[in-house]
Amino acid sequence: MLLAALCVAASGCAVNEVITAEETELIIAETPPDEAMLLDIGVVEFVGGIDADNDPEESGIYEEIRSAEVRYLPYHLKTTLQGTGHWGAVRVIPSRSAFTDVVIGGEIEESDGEFIELKITVDDSRGQHWYEKTYSTQTGISSYSENRDRRMDPYQKVFNDIANDLKEYVDALPPESIREVRQVTELKFFADMAPKAYGEHLNIDEEGKATIVRLPADNDPSVDRLRQIRERDRLVVDTLNEHYANFYYGIAIPYHSWRKTAREESINYRQVKRSAALQTLMGAVVIAGALAVDSNSSSYSKRQMQRSLQNIAIGEGFEAMMSGISRRNEAGMHRESIKELSESFGAEAAPMVVTVEGETRRLTGTAAAQYESWRRLLKEIYEAETGFVETADAVDPDPVRIAEPTG
Repeated sequence: MLLAALCVAASGCAVNEVITAEETELIIAETPPDEAMLLDIGVVEFVGGIDADNDPEESGIYEEIRSAEVRYLPYHLKTTLQGTGHWGAVRVIPSRSAFTDVVIGGEIEESDGEFIELKITVDDSRGQHWYEKTYSTQTGISSYSENRDRRMDPYQKVFNDIANDLKEYVDALPPESIREVRQVTELKFFADMAPKAYGEHLNIDEEGKATIVRLPADNDPSVDRLRQIRERDRLVVDTLNEHYANFYYGIAIPYHSWRKTAREESINYRQVKRSAALQTLMGAVVIAGALAVDSNSSSYSKRQMQRSLQNIAIGEGFEAMMSGISRRNEAGMHRESIKELSESFGAEAAPMVVTVEGETRRLTGTAAAQYESWRRLLKEIYEAETGFVETADAVDPDPVRIAEPTG
């Protein structure tokens, strides 16, 4: 019995996990859809989901990683939705103040290279809440393989699930609702640019739900002008999307490397903890069994054999215990390695400078603040072109100075 225990102790207690990731097939449009029925989508920067009292050593959540993921993951969702052919323009938007038909928001509840969990909310421009749902998946051993389809993110199942659910929801909407969403989006933009002329075309209740009071006349000359201005607004958002794209593709390699290593470290850490606990327990059992051997036998040769076995067992037991302690220390080193990778990754995900219409502009602050500065510039352009200043106390149109480029 003792010899059997020795054999078990000497053999170690390694535990290997083999995980196969689940997959979801993305639904792609088989025929070109009617463009008049296509809704534009804006994906807002995600919420990082980090508690104020977060301790990275305990939670494994590092601010450097999450600050990058809140921009990286929405952009990948954008590319997934755009590739289905079911939607109009799909953009990442810095805030909900951007004018678009459908707004997708998200909160990162978990993301460590192995597991991903996102809470997704969807609303339309009318203020109608479509749904809220949590999506999750676990990556597999082949998710980070060199031979994988590089177009597929290791978290791709989650993005495909979101895209398919969104498609299923909009398919259930009557055509009248889709047209109304598009009209409300346009009227909201008109009212923002020219509140005196279009502020009463919509009724917005206390809950933020918008209903159409009346539509502009077909021969209203300002409609075409405002639609041209809206195209400029879309160009502003497209410019910011170039900024997001540069960020997305710029960090793709280090972020992939971090996730791959973080996943390996997480699995190793889990295996080390499990193995350490088993080895320590086995060591204690072997020691107890060895000490229980009766060493007072009358046979000298038998006593010698028993003592030898006892010494071997005690040695093996202590070795197993020390191996368990060593592996616990190794697990702590894995955690430290993840932290160092996170800090290194954060340094590679620095903000960038964008060029618009041949002019370099320094984008400082949050993307939402950057977008608001562009919105003010766009309104100045509108006022300069129309000669009307849309302020409550304006009497005569004054010349408007266009903001000078910086940098």
